[in-house]
Amino acid sequence: MKKILTFSMIILLILSISSAVFAQTQVRLSEVVHSIFYAPQYVALHKGFFEEEGLEIELSTAWGGDKAATTLLSNHADIALIGPETTIYVLKEGADNYLLNFAQLTQTAGSFLLAREEMPDFSLEDVRGKKIVGNRPGGAPEMVMEYTLRHNGIEPFEDVEIVTNLDFTANAPAFKNGLGDFVQLFEPKASQLEAMGAGHVVASFGELGSKVPYTCYMARKKYIEDNPLTILKFTKAIYQAQKWVYTHSAEEIAEVIRPSFPNIDFDILVKVVDRYKSQETWAHNPILHRKDFDHWQDIIIEAGELDEKIDYNLLVNTKFAKSVIWLVD
Repeated sequence: MKKILTFSMIILLILSISSAVFAQTQVRLSEVVHSIFYAPQYVALHKGFFEEEGLEIELSTAWGGDKAATTLLSNHADIALIGPETTIYVLKEGADNYLLNFAQLTQTAGSFLLAREEMPDFSLEDVRGKKIVGNRPGGAPEMVMEYTLRHNGIEPFEDVEIVTNLDFTANAPAFKNGLGDFVQLFEPKASQLEAMGAGHVVASFGELGSKVPYTCYMARKKYIEDNPLTILKFTKAIYQAQKWVYTHSAEEIAEVIRPSFPNIDFDILVKVVDRYKSQETWAHNPILHRKDFDHWQDIIIEAGELDEKIDYNLLVNTKFAKSVIWLVD
């Protein structure tokens, strides 16, 4: 049955190629934040990969996982880019038209740990007895940091103090103004602080941790059922972008995504892209594997945000990803 479904989707995609030139389907895409962390998405936009599939993307930024999920559930967006934990929380709340993950974009955490001074021989032991400016409890950055610390012998809130009551956007200014010994930041804030001499990256949570499906594309169950061709085309565009970023230089990637980040210095943009590419932040294909999804649930359970694992098959649909890989490769 799975082979039949996959073959059927491929046939649908092939048959639609000619018509895509004449008719475009609008897709309302909500991203949780606007970040270089999601570089392949902007490559797909600016290289015309979505357009080639007959998709017109209307991109909006929710600025928060809860807000992105609400946008999706209230039918103000068709597809959202959020952490896959969102699909778990929505299902646990009893929603009938719950959310399904259908394509993975990033495969590592995207945050970095900065210190006030350069620490070339840094180890996590160096945070013992210190204060870290972290993120909100239950959020993906904080859960990853706590998991990483704990599994390296540092018990959060006992061996190290963590500030968790600041807004996401306030971390960098607070650290710059003297709060804490270390700070957890995403790019480009990390590189911008380095450029100002106000902080120095000493560790990457993407490198310290194992592979995690940090951000995935998801949609309402009914939307996927009603629009399989749109989901298939969307996934194909993302896969083409994933392949493109791993066959081009950081400078080339930065040049392509530059229109999405006009206020960021180009040298910083290149540095950030290179940093993410070198640690293989972006997934090489859109398949969300069971072991990675289950590992992510282990992190959520350990953070106290989930009692038991949810069945992978209930919240993850890999048919579209597998189909486009077969088609493209």
